[in-house]
Amino acid sequence: MSVPAPVPAATPAAVTVRVPAKVNVQLAVGAARPDGFHDLANVFLAVGLYDEVTVTESDELRITCSGPDAGQVPLDRTNLAARAALALAGRRGIDPAVHIHIAKDIPVAGGMAGGSADGAGALLACDRLWQAGASRAELLSICAELGSDVPFSLVGGAALGTGRGEQLRTLEAGGTFHWVFAVADGGLSTPAVYGEFDRLNEGVRVPEPTASEALLAALAKGDAEALAATLANDLQPAALSLRPSLRDTLEAGRAAGALAGLVSGSGPTTAFLVGDGDTAEKVAQALTASGTCRTARAAVAPALGATVV
Repeated sequence: MSVPAPVPAATPAAVTVRVPAKVNVQLAVGAARPDGFHDLANVFLAVGLYDEVTVTESDELRITCSGPDAGQVPLDRTNLAARAALALAGRRGIDPAVHIHIAKDIPVAGGMAGGSADGAGALLACDRLWQAGASRAELLSICAELGSDVPFSLVGGAALGTGRGEQLRTLEAGGTFHWVFAVADGGLSTPAVYGEFDRLNEGVRVPEPTASEALLAALAKGDAEALAATLANDLQPAALSLRPSLRDTLEAGRAAGALAGLVSGSGPTTAFLVGDGDTAEKVAQALTASGTCRTARAAVAPALGATVV
């Protein structure tokens, strides 16, 4: 009796990956290294604001984008999504002829790793579309080549990033944290903020970056008040130097009932930790009405990393 030949798995016509934004609950920054990067102790928390990256076969590699501030997103091969496709295709000897569509909901140039999210999303989507079979370790290796925040966008949850942020250790998050994000008009260049950090610290001995044990304990316990007391961002003085108006946003959020607020990463988005969902909605409404930001969004954390939908 003959045995039927196995039917090969059908190649998907399109793959969509949902990928989250991040907030840095601690960003400790060391002195500039000879290669221009800075050593970090970067406590990441993925939050429930998402981009969706859809990859389909095409005649050539092309990028399109829709959603808020889509006009600010580069649609050439400098886009991290395009670079991710090229990196995986190069390793597998595949023609990177795909159409990558990015549906934006993460603020653009807002310090919430939207570009990094798109890179991680495109990498996972291309791996599935091409059935490349990349291991988790290989995907993370490619992510690290693409940028410091890209590995966390793939992993999600909570993690400590060391080195320049790409070396991850998963952290426990013991509960749900409620956040409000105030989106500013315009963006801030991450290299410019790091440059201002270097200028502000010229002649100063910058300590080695280390994660706060009190902050890690608060995160593990799910204790929002304890976490609020330990939030820290060494880039915040530089971001405020370049965009002084962010001080008004921080004051408005705290006055509206936030437990604490800080600049998210390199900014200019500001992040406010609040006690519960109802308070989050009230703080978001108050921030939007304050005139100190363009809009404000409530979200919960931690969120899953890059996920095929």
